[in-house]
Amino acid sequence: MKTIICLLSFLIFSYLGNAQNRDETNLTEVNNPKMKWWKDAKFGMFIHWGIYSVPAGKWENKTNYGEWIMHSAKIPRATYASLSKEFNPTKFNAEEWVKLAKAAGQKYIVITSKHHDGFALYPSKYTSHSVAKSPWKNGKGDVVKELSAACNKYGLKLGIYLSPWDRFHPAYGTDEYNQVYAKMQEELLTQYGPIFEFWYDGANGEGPNGKKQVYDWPLFHSMVNKYQPIAVQFSDAGPDIRWVGNERGYAYDTMWSPILRDKIYPGCPDFDNYRNGQENGTHWVSPEVDVSIRPGWYYHPDQDDKVKSPDSLLKIYAASVGRNANLLLNIPVDTRGLIHENDSASLIGFAQLRAKSLVNLLKGKTGPLFDGNKSTYWMATEKNNQINVTLNRAERINTLMLQEPIALGQRVRSFEVELEDEAGNMEVIKAGTIGHKRMITFKERKLKSFQIRFTGSRGPVLISNLEAYRFISTRNEPLFQ
Repeated sequence: MKTIICLLSFLIFSYLGNAQNRDETNLTEVNNPKMKWWKDAKFGMFIHWGIYSVPAGKWENKTNYGEWIMHSAKIPRATYASLSKEFNPTKFNAEEWVKLAKAAGQKYIVITSKHHDGFALYPSKYTSHSVAKSPWKNGKGDVVKELSAACNKYGLKLGIYLSPWDRFHPAYGTDEYNQVYAKMQEELLTQYGPIFEFWYDGANGEGPNGKKQVYDWPLFHSMVNKYQPIAVQFSDAGPDIRWVGNERGYAYDTMWSPILRDKIYPGCPDFDNYRNGQENGTHWVSPEVDVSIRPGWYYHPDQDDKVKSPDSLLKIYAASVGRNANLLLNIPVDTRGLIHENDSASLIGFAQLRAKSLVNLLKGKTGPLFDGNKSTYWMATEKNNQINVTLNRAERINTLMLQEPIALGQRVRSFEVELEDEAGNMEVIKAGTIGHKRMITFKERKLKSFQIRFTGSRGPVLISNLEAYRFISTRNEPLFQ
């Protein structure tokens, strides 16, 4: 058997070496170890917490982002300073956050160490607007330190969000501020152990002096590369992972990891032209979907009954992780320092739904498509450009999942699935890219067989994994009907 696999591998690589129009993406970037852990993680927790969560900070709760930006710009610097005195959580326990994330199946946590208001959740030497100026723990508290310790204890990876925009800092809008930001990066990257993701926000509004900042992105990126080279860096343009282009919880039918990275930058006004990635992209910059479990990013009590249900979260999962992206789900922390009971219940319900729904109904079939090994794969040829699957018995199915061996690049640009139910009824579903993972959802039926035909690719089609599921709702009904 080993001899056969080795021979197959030799034939495949020989074919790849001679193939026309093969994937020319920089495979060194694709196979960087820091990219591998991040892509395999699939699902992380975003935590927005700070003075926006206190009653006086309720202005954050705007339905329209543009309206929020305009409103926030009217808030005087003195108002921000006074809000720091209201930050005094009574029940904060970072271990409770981390234990919930682990129970929900999340592999990493990204914390807003400083958002646009400038309030730092750690005692920075480079701003007077931080937990050091709050009554919490008599100004001796450090949220990032406690979260880092909890992540280390329970085996989750820590990510840092540090907003370049700062509505408070007096140096914002000057060359000096870039050095201030870099110094804050240095603090976060050297004092809290391993950092696995560094998250930049592309927002760039006015500071207290009425000026906008010209960000020194090469400097910012160099700080992470110097102090935490294992960390992936997120922004509209990467350099390692990128924004998906919306905050609604889904990627797109066409979702390339390659992108023309040098054409865009954080806050790029024509980002929509690049949000799908590009088939001929020059760099491998995988997408991350960020969405909140509530309408707002920060906690507000009037949203306690607006938490997304486990059913909604499972649909989001299929449209994010199931479309070649990672899912970073925001969980706002309340004024007590706790994750609200409704959010916690929904997260656990979501984990339970995934456990019931992600049951592979093709398990038991043999061959490289079904062995669960990412290093083995089926390869299309001119004579065989179709995968045919006949089930031993008709099964209730509403989701198919395919994966490419992305260690060899992303290749499929389009394909179609033909479904046949037990009565012989047929349906054809057309789809775009695959990448690391692609889920095709459809109206549930008792499926007898299906065929997958590849209609476009940028080299020989390689498929490493094929599974079928029945996604169900909290009422044990089909989720895709």
